Parts: sequence; C-alpha cells; structure tokens
Amino acid sequence: MFRVGQGFDVHAFAEGRPLILGGITIPHDRGLLGHSDADVLLHTVTDAALGAIGEGDIGHHFPDTDPAFKDADSAKLLQYIWKIVEDKGYVLGNVDCTIMAQRPKLAPYIEQMRNRIAELLKAEPSQVNVKATTTEKLGFTGREEGIAAMATILLIKK
Repeated sequence: MFRVGQGFDVHAFAEGRPLILGGITIPHDRGLLGHSDADVLLHTVTDAALGAIGEGDIGHHFPDTDPAFKDADSAKLLQYIWKIVEDKGYVLGNVDCTIMAQRPKLAPYIEQMRNRIAELLKAEPSQVNVKATTTEKLGFTGREEGIAAMATILLIKK
C-alpha cells in the first residue's frame, strides 16, 4: 500500500536569528521568524508525512501557542512524527522538496540538506530530493521577505 502527502510552509525573514534549512545552519544575514527554529523545509516535510498518514498538520501536533515548542529544533519535531509514521507500518519511498528563496544561494548546501533529511527519515539520500528556485524576483520570496518550501512524500507499507 502506498500513501502520498504534500506539505507547504512559509516563514518571513527576521533579524538576529540563524537561518536553518533542512536541518543545517546556512550562513546568511537573517534567519526565519517562527515559534520554533522556523526550519521551513523540515516543517514542510513534516506536514507532508502527516498528510500521508492522515494525521493533520504540524500546528496540530506542535501548536505555536505552547511554550514547550518555543525555539524547538524542527529536526526533533520531524523525528517525533516519523516515529508515528513507522508505528503505522510505513517507510519512505521518496520525498521531493522545493525551496523558494531569492537569497541566499542554496546550491552549495543542497547535498547537506539531502543527507540530513535522509538521516531523519531513516532512508538513503537517493530517496530524498531537494531543489531550490529563486522565483525570478517575483512575489514575497523574490522581494527577499521570506522563504517558502513545498514537499511531496511517498510512503510504502512495510
């Protein structure tokens, strides 16, 4: 049996925060605003996994009104959700992710993000695809106001 899920997330830039994408810290003059560490890429992978198993979304499991999740490591949130996925008897088929950001240039960090996501999902890097686009200076990402990400995931019943 196969299950497919999709995720989408957006975070605005903020001064004085590190930029964390795909579980790695990327050098940049601003980070992302959020209740947790605001890792927009891991949030969208988490939402895709939750969608595939019919378990709501990241906000349902980790509400931004709960102080327990203030500055939370998104990798730990994804690991928690991945345990639920595994408990339901699923493994990763593949996940395909797109990051939308005008800056910073992400090409030098794609492999690190891929490897980290694969590690978190207990999979091979070949099962994880991460790509980035600038949106050609259009929209809020093009104006460098924030970063968006989307992901599609395929789960396979063991």
